Amino acid sequence: MALAASLLLPLLLLLLLLLLLGRPGLGAPGQGAGTWSRFARLPYPQDQLFLHDTFPDGFLWGAGSAAYQTEGGWRQGGKGASVWDTFAHRPATPPGAAPPGPVGGDVASDSYNNLFRDVEGLRRLGVSHYRFSLSWARLLPNGTAPANPAGLAHYGRLLARLRELGVEPVVTLYHWDLPQALQDAFGGWASPVLPRLFRDYAELCFRHFGGQVRYWLTMDNPYVVAWHGYGTGRLPPGVRGGPRLGYLAAHHLLQAHAKVWHLYNDHFRPAQRGKVSIALSSHWIKPQHMTEKNIKECQKSLDFVLGWFAKPIFIDGDYPESMRSNLSSLLPEFSEAEKKYIKGTADFFALSFGATLSFQLLDSHMKFQQLESISLRQLLYWINREYNNPQIFIVENSWFVSGTTKKDDAKYIYYLKKFIMETLKAIRYDGVNVFGYTVWSLLDGFEWHRGYSIRRGLFYIDFQSHDKKLIPKSSVLFYQKLIEKNGFPPLPENQPIEGVFPCGFAWGIVDNYIQVDTTPAQFVDSSVYVWDVHQTKKLIKVDGVYASKRKRHCVDFAAIRLQISLLQEMHVTHFHFSLKWSLILPLGNLSLINHTLVHYYQCFASELLRVNITPVVALWQPMIENQELPVSLAKYGAWENTETVQAFVEYARFCFTSLGDHVKFWITMNEPSVKNLTYTAGHNLLKAHAKVWHLYDKEFRRSQKGKISIALQADWVEPACPFSRNDQEVADRILEFDIGWLAEPIFGNGDYPEVMRAWLHRINGVDLYNFHLPYFSEDEKKLIQGSFDFFALSHYTTTLVGSEKEDAVKYDHYLEVQMINDITWLHSPSRAAVVPWGLRKLLKWVKSKYGDVPIYVMANGIDDGQNMVHDKLRVYYIQNYINEALKAYTLDDVNLQGYFVYSFNDKTAPKYGLYSYVANQYEPKPSLNHYREIIGNNGFPGPGTPELLCPEEVALCPECHFFRKRKSLLAFISFIFVAFIVTIVFITYYSKRVEKRYK
Repeated sequence: MALAASLLLPLLLLLLLLLLLGRPGLGAPGQGAGTWSRFARLPYPQDQLFLHDTFPDGFLWGAGSAAYQTEGGWRQGGKGASVWDTFAHRPATPPGAAPPGPVGGDVASDSYNNLFRDVEGLRRLGVSHYRFSLSWARLLPNGTAPANPAGLAHYGRLLARLRELGVEPVVTLYHWDLPQALQDAFGGWASPVLPRLFRDYAELCFRHFGGQVRYWLTMDNPYVVAWHGYGTGRLPPGVRGGPRLGYLAAHHLLQAHAKVWHLYNDHFRPAQRGKVSIALSSHWIKPQHMTEKNIKECQKSLDFVLGWFAKPIFIDGDYPESMRSNLSSLLPEFSEAEKKYIKGTADFFALSFGATLSFQLLDSHMKFQQLESISLRQLLYWINREYNNPQIFIVENSWFVSGTTKKDDAKYIYYLKKFIMETLKAIRYDGVNVFGYTVWSLLDGFEWHRGYSIRRGLFYIDFQSHDKKLIPKSSVLFYQKLIEKNGFPPLPENQPIEGVFPCGFAWGIVDNYIQVDTTPAQFVDSSVYVWDVHQTKKLIKVDGVYASKRKRHCVDFAAIRLQISLLQEMHVTHFHFSLKWSLILPLGNLSLINHTLVHYYQCFASELLRVNITPVVALWQPMIENQELPVSLAKYGAWENTETVQAFVEYARFCFTSLGDHVKFWITMNEPSVKNLTYTAGHNLLKAHAKVWHLYDKEFRRSQKGKISIALQADWVEPACPFSRNDQEVADRILEFDIGWLAEPIFGNGDYPEVMRAWLHRINGVDLYNFHLPYFSEDEKKLIQGSFDFFALSHYTTTLVGSEKEDAVKYDHYLEVQMINDITWLHSPSRAAVVPWGLRKLLKWVKSKYGDVPIYVMANGIDDGQNMVHDKLRVYYIQNYINEALKAYTLDDVNLQGYFVYSFNDKTAPKYGLYSYVANQYEPKPSLNHYREIIGNNGFPGPGTPELLCPEEVALCPECHFFRKRKSLLAFISFIFVAFIVTIVFITYYSKRVEKRYK
């Protein structure tokens, strides 16, 4: 309970801070400008953590589609042509489309002929509402009366079926597909006639369908229609009228919307009791620098896109002041009567946010040199502040995947997860009044200017097929479960636990290589000097005269004393570092030995033992330069050369002989990078490790009583789509290539994983890859199998992998794996994902694969960008990764015996240290104190945790070995010494008495 309370407290403080920073109250134009500074002040990383909570009761979950994107049937049932039909049939291919393929929305998803198919998809999802649009040209082929009976019947059937399923329709009157006849006759939205014609069309819809519809949207994204339809000409009707015509079209769109709202309010609301709004789309923008000027530019950017339509409707009937002052005569003016008529013509704020506008159709000059972003939460807060806390209905939101992606749409899932989680935070943390969410879209369709090059549907459609079946993607299962749970409720595995680690648990810290400075701290020169006090005031060396040389002592090395004192401050029990093979034996053999460096290592280890810190020493750790091998070995093939194997054995023998009395915890090879190993090099590396292990086992273990193993880098790999068998197979394959390649021969059956051999056989048979995985002889298998005393692993992060190729930059063609990023995860400045539960899964995997082997987490850490703010992330990282390790130990019965933080200091591992290093000074970071507290508690004890009484352990001291073996001799010598002292005292005493008597 104490641990849970300690972790709950930051969240409570976060909520309190959010209150102090100002939850949305009554807003007004310009008040949204406080959004950027508010979110910049929120506590890090608490505010960025995933929020495990549910949405309010009655929250609406839905999916959406648009007529032109999905219906098809462009010449069926009496439908007239729309501007999109004309635009798509031009000789030039629409920008972003991917020919050859379907033409525009002629057929698309063929929803016109598969109405019940689509509704069945809705039933499967379990949504509460379905947003779809009516095709103006299908209902009024010429844009005006008479109506098309077939069109009316089609939408009547859809609404009836939705009613049978209990799915609420959210109906858009106009989603970009203006009847071509109105464009030809009047010039489309550039004409002041269109608002009246739109009102007539809306009246037809209200009369025929209003009894079954509670939520109406007059139009979708008028920014795109006006600016790109009549200004830039990028979209239908393709009029390049420049800014002036774009602003005029928007003027008419606003008037049209207001007419329809008043029509419904005056004539249909009393009987139908529905609500009417307009779907407004927006981007999000963040300042390049947090300056007042840049924030004003961000505010202006939102004014020019969202505020262009939102302010007249939700505030005062007029355009934003920033537009009026900057655009001068380009911007039309509303009369006072028009302002009153437009003001308040929305019953809720319908928001569209996502891939249609963001990074696509947002005009670059409307960013005002600021940075586009995809923060839905901040946009929701801005709308609340700017438009007087309206009820918000998210009527379109999602991202996209490649047009080649079929079922496993992991990228789409994680963007969806991000947007929905941000919506939840906006509700719970920021007090934003969001009452519904609509994923876009129900099924794959024609994606406007990008054609069929991307997909945004929950259901996959094969556009080349005749029957156009709905095939559920992984995102269907994700969204379905989310709706069932009404959000992301807390799960037991997400909760921290209380408890402690066992007695003797190794609490450690890592330094790749200790700071070596062999400069003596004391005056050890044997020459004799004379001080010239009269003239030069300097020391003058006396030639030919020398004092006797004294032996070297460990105290001569000031660098050691400093490092030891810093380690003592951490309260660690173990310190892990690597030796430098290339410096100890520069020529790669015993012909040249750096005795000074060896003495330094001996001193360092003995000083560690003196302060009760156990040295954990790696013989070799690969680095960039020559792989940290002696130059002679690196020059002639490195680990590709079998001579390196024997050289490593001789080097290890020397180290065991020189340092073995001080070191009882050995690592043969620390984190050999499989990413940079050839199969031949890995083969030799395994043999070298095994030979060194057997060398220690046969020649040194009995006398030195130490233990030895190899330390492998082991980041966890998770299937990107948890419901996908293909993604699970990919994850299993990567784990075997990344970890099993070196682990299976040692900890398993003595040979490489069968998954590796099968995969390499497959690709070598069909591809140009000619990577041969060598074979071990039976004797080599016996040599390698079991060459360990424990399983040491370094773990830093978790990676998501998928089977569907989505991003060529992050796709591994060799292993046929797509790297995926969960954008809801916390990330370090270097973009390393912070995924504590990945460590627990890894530890369970090791146990399931290799049995009840003792395990040490030999390195675990995160970078901080040398920013104290980011050290807060490290505090979170250490706390939660260790807690997951505790879960593995207590709940999963993993034989975990130690945990080491990476790393010691920023001087040797910049950005990763628990000590910063600035201006030749080491300063402890807050994360150091936090780690020390965990060590002091031996975990996370709570009120119900049984007290663990551990005998005090003292590290072995080699210098004390002589005395421990001769305790009786020491006792006798002590007795003789005491007797001698007593005798002297008595002789002195009686001598004085005799002297007095004679006097």
